[in-house]
Amino acid sequence: MLVLSRKINEAIQIGDDIEVKIIAVEGDQVKLGIDAPKHIDIHRKEIYLTIQEENNRAASFSNNLLSALSSQKK
Repeated sequence: MLVLSRKINEAIQIGDDIEVKIIAVEGDQVKLGIDAPKHIDIHRKEIYLTIQEENNRAASFSNNLLSALSSQKK
C-alpha cells in the first residue's frame, strides 16, 4: 500500500484520468474530492462490498433457477 501525506487543497493523481483532492479536514474526518471520468464507478468501500454481495446472490439465484429449469426439461 502506498501511503501519502497531503494537506488541504493538495491532491494525488491516479493515472491520467483520476485526481483525488483533500477538500477539508474536520476532527477525525477527511473530505475528499474525486475527479474521474463518468464511466468509472466510485463508491464508499462498504457500499461497494454490499453491491458485490448482492451481485453474487443474484448470480447464484440465477444459476440455481437455470439448473432447476434445465432439469425440468429432461
